[in-house]
Amino acid sequence: MTPKTSLICDRITGFFLPSPPKALGVAVSGGSDSLGLLVVLAEWAAEGGPTVHAVTVDHGLRAEAATEAQEVARYCAELGVTHDTLTWNGWTGEGNLQHQAREARYDLMSDWATSRGIDHVAVAHTVDDQAETFLMRLARESGLDGLSAMVERKPHGGTVFCRPALGVRREDLRDILRSRGMSWIEDPSNANTDYDRVKAREALAELEPLGITSPGLARTATHLAEARNTLNWYAFIAARDVAYVQAADIVIDLRKFRILPDEICRRVLLEALKWVSGAPYGPRGKALELLMESLRGGTDMTLHGCHVSVDTQEVRVTRELKAVAGSDVPASGVWDGRWQLEGPWQEGARIAALGTDGVSQCPAWRETGLPLRSLSASPAVWRGVELIAAPLAGLYNGWRAENLRGEEDFFAAFLSH
Repeated sequence: MTPKTSLICDRITGFFLPSPPKALGVAVSGGSDSLGLLVVLAEWAAEGGPTVHAVTVDHGLRAEAATEAQEVARYCAELGVTHDTLTWNGWTGEGNLQHQAREARYDLMSDWATSRGIDHVAVAHTVDDQAETFLMRLARESGLDGLSAMVERKPHGGTVFCRPALGVRREDLRDILRSRGMSWIEDPSNANTDYDRVKAREALAELEPLGITSPGLARTATHLAEARNTLNWYAFIAARDVAYVQAADIVIDLRKFRILPDEICRRVLLEALKWVSGAPYGPRGKALELLMESLRGGTDMTLHGCHVSVDTQEVRVTRELKAVAGSDVPASGVWDGRWQLEGPWQEGARIAALGTDGVSQCPAWRETGLPLRSLSASPAVWRGVELIAAPLAGLYNGWRAENLRGEEDFFAAFLSH
């Protein structure tokens, strides 16, 4: 091992100090980045570091993927690391394939980690990934948030996904493999210029003579991340002052909201939309700008599965009835990803949206202080077409509703990026 490769290994393992986890998952595709990370972590485990468990996700999109997973399993056996292959068969041919595959990959790995009692899973994003992502987002005219560096730790499900090699170049990981006489799998898609990431990789090679390098762009992204975090802090302070949660709605004081800088207003609205809809990501920048223009003009707007209304005193972000109209779960289930109802269970009882017709069957709905629109998109207990209970609309009949995403979750979201 050369002094350089030793330094790289220390940098990666040092990411987890001073309190490393007892067990650590690592995502391995067989490419040089993930295989290099696996080798470093496996050797650390052999020297007394965390027990390492490897996982490979086969998306079922390439015929070679199953063979590659078997090759990863062979590497793991040689390193004394347990290995599991997870498969995804969820592609329907509709929507954004890359986005769906990425989300499915993290869902599968999070479930896998939970089943093994693993809290942290390492993924092999490098300085080069950081720079390539920066260029791709620059091409999309992304703002500050989009151009900011990837975070080192990101919760997903019940798992924290870590990027311990984010300060390491891809070639450094390959040097580690070469020093041990190991080869890696070359994904043919890495040479396919139909992919934006491959185009960005080629562009970086052309820009390097000008002094525009992967480490340089990664440092720029880090500086932007610091600015983003500062803005999120001020947005958190502002949200504490201007917003509160009422049942399932975010209510914003219009007078205070109007005097905030536009960027802070944008961030408050973004987190409100995410909290009410339950979506992990907010709407794109142009849609959010259109919403802000609409509110300035005193006009309501629907966006991201939410209805945003404005009057002379407040802006209210509530769930859009259309977004939950088809949601139907057993009475013991979680409705719309956040509502848990408890009460005298009856055979055949289901939870579904109350709807406007349901609200008309709740004599005390006006006494709740919630608008008709908010109550229409709230959970109710039904048995066939018979309304059993609607706790938020004042029709209790022994039932209560709990919002699993509390008010503090909304405010904490500003500081979790």
